[in-house]
Amino acid sequence: MSKAHEERELKVTFYSKDPLRCPVCETSFYREELLSGGGRLIAGALTDELHRLYEPSAKFGDIHPLVYGATVCPSCWFASSEQDFPNVPEQSKEGIIADKDARIKEVQSVFPSVDFSSPRALPEGAAAHFLALRCYSFYTKEFSPTLKQGIEALRSAWLFDELHKKYPRENYDWLSLLFKRKARFLYKESILREQSGKEPLSGIRNFGPDADKNYAYEGALYLTALLEMKYGQREDPERRIEAIGEAKRTIAKIFGLGKSSKAKPGPLLEKARDLYDAMNRELNETDD
Repeated sequence: MSKAHEERELKVTFYSKDPLRCPVCETSFYREELLSGGGRLIAGALTDELHRLYEPSAKFGDIHPLVYGATVCPSCWFASSEQDFPNVPEQSKEGIIADKDARIKEVQSVFPSVDFSSPRALPEGAAAHFLALRCYSFYTKEFSPTLKQGIEALRSAWLFDELHKKYPRENYDWLSLLFKRKARFLYKESILREQSGKEPLSGIRNFGPDADKNYAYEGALYLTALLEMKYGQREDPERRIEAIGEAKRTIAKIFGLGKSSKAKPGPLLEKARDLYDAMNRELNETDD
């Protein structure tokens, strides 16, 4: 096998054939895409946060699909999902342009050397999802931006977890916790807005939260409860009991749906039951 052929065989990503045009600053660029097949991705465990882990490949090493999930303009650093990137509301463009320096400064305070003109690594992946989290605040309610912000916060946090494994002294674990707490607020807020009619969830095709599977609305309800259980406040015991009780009722909704739908993903029901049991244990310990 020639050296050039071997290099092609070991490629993990490629650049899109057709250029994208940033809807904000009109810069043209090519999106980096993840190659599939060839033993590149070896699926591992599914975490309680519905995050798919991947085993390192002997041939390709560590690959994290989420690194490539958010689309980022390399010029103005506007970011969102691939689906929403070209559809930014016209009335929001002026605000996004005005926000450019602030969002770049925020990202560079964590990643001084991050670059969206070159192949991505973990820092670019985490930064891309943080930028998308920030930029979704410029989308109107028809796009269901609050839940999409929650998803982006979770994805950033998971990539910060991976960075912490590689660089345990760089405080990436603290950043991961910060983003998971942000996700907890955003998931809860999105469900409240949906239930009150302020912001529909009809603008979401794929609830994720990871790239491998769509756990739909039930998955969002589950994560709302799970994130409250894991990352909600603990300083005020009475508020904690009230929040966990509310989250437990959310999980009960999933059980009700599960009895009437055989199409619901099995892993979600199993994890919901585990969470329900954990909530009961905490509430019972509090009663004692």
